[in-house]
Amino acid sequence: MAALLVTAFNQKKRIVALWLLALLFLAVAVSSRPAIGYETSLHEFLEITGLGFVFVAIGGRLWSILYIGTQKNRALVTTGPYSMTRNPLYFFSLTGIFGIGLMFGSLLLAFALAAVCCGVFLYTARREAAYLHGLFGEAYDGYAARTPMLVPDPRLYCGPAEVTFSPAALATTFFDSLFLIALLPLFEGLEAAQAAGYLTPLFLIP
Repeated sequence: MAALLVTAFNQKKRIVALWLLALLFLAVAVSSRPAIGYETSLHEFLEITGLGFVFVAIGGRLWSILYIGTQKNRALVTTGPYSMTRNPLYFFSLTGIFGIGLMFGSLLLAFALAAVCCGVFLYTARREAAYLHGLFGEAYDGYAARTPMLVPDPRLYCGPAEVTFSPAALATTFFDSLFLIALLPLFEGLEAAQAAGYLTPLFLIP
């Protein structure tokens, strides 16, 4: 019964932490440049690959919200992406965050961003798991026992015949995802400003 006393994790804390990390990243991006030259084919490859990761992240987040919609903490969703991982939204967010680092042109920054945000997501996921155990009891325990917390296992996929979704939740997730795409023209602008001499990078990032 003690688990029933666990309260839902305050998502505002996660959001604030991620926004602080985003601001820190933007500060690093403005004051630096990737060690891999902008003019090299490797930089172009990293940029295109990163953009691909971002599109996968957006598609995955939209796919996930189709299933969870407004049912979070109201019903135990175990189908679709939630049959492969208990936290598909966090997984696809990490995919996009890794892609952002690649779009900038830095493998080090991509892995560092993903690692720090992974820590935030895992902490949140563990707090949420304790709360869901209190809500759904043995049903959640069985689901948690067979389903990974974060990294999907495609072999577990199970899809329902049909899905009822929330258009409002889908729209909100879509517009939130536009921030990821907006970073590409930002990086291109920084690159142009540095090439024109309007912005001098203080250090290089491998």
